[in-house]
Amino acid sequence: MKESLFRSSHTASRWFVTVTLSLAPFLTEAKAGEVTSGLFDQRYCEILTIKRDGLKAHVTVFNTIGHNLCPDADWKALDPKAIKSDMGLDGVKMNGPRHWLVDGIEGQGVSATGHQATFGKIAMSERATLELGLLQAKSGGTRYKPTEVKRETTWIFKAGAPVFELTDPDGKIYIMQSYAQIVDPALSVESLGTLGTRLKLPKGWHYANRILESEYRLVTAGTAYVIQDEFENTYQRRN
Repeated sequence: MKESLFRSSHTASRWFVTVTLSLAPFLTEAKAGEVTSGLFDQRYCEILTIKRDGLKAHVTVFNTIGHNLCPDADWKALDPKAIKSDMGLDGVKMNGPRHWLVDGIEGQGVSATGHQATFGKIAMSERATLELGLLQAKSGGTRYKPTEVKRETTWIFKAGAPVFELTDPDGKIYIMQSYAQIVDPALSVESLGTLGTRLKLPKGWHYANRILESEYRLVTAGTAYVIQDEFENTYQRRN
């Protein structure tokens, strides 16, 4: 018998499919009152899944945070089609590798269950679930289009660290919370300084980078507004 690509103590009916690559980085939560620090430029990966129920798509997000740094060989060995079949899902998306640009995450609300599972050789935990309409799930486009995310989380950016920001035509500023090596596997913190020359920014948008003189806390107390660029880097609107 072929060995299962994932292992969990929960039955298949408890697993929900992830929806689109763009959703996972928005949904990651820490437990209420918990602070996770030392994350800057730390590598992580997520597996996003989708289970259809009538006109709804049930979504669950699993990621490697707190388990491992998503070993490259083990990540590349995963087969999303096999995971989809093995788990009886309607879709699977591989969201990674990604790297944090925040130094810490402080959870303020109720986190997801934290159920653990192992995909191939990579351990992950369930971090978030949500329900979307099928049209919303299929569109999934957040490129320069703000998406509302319900959560209560504080991103902590440390003093002396570089920050990378997009400004929209109305002057609203979005700060990059994580960069992706999905579209460009060679993307790094060092190359983000010149990323603006590679972006096909909509009219009126601007990209800039600077060094933080003091710690900055981006607090979300209910609704966050999140966008991505064409490299799937993720930004959240500043307060």
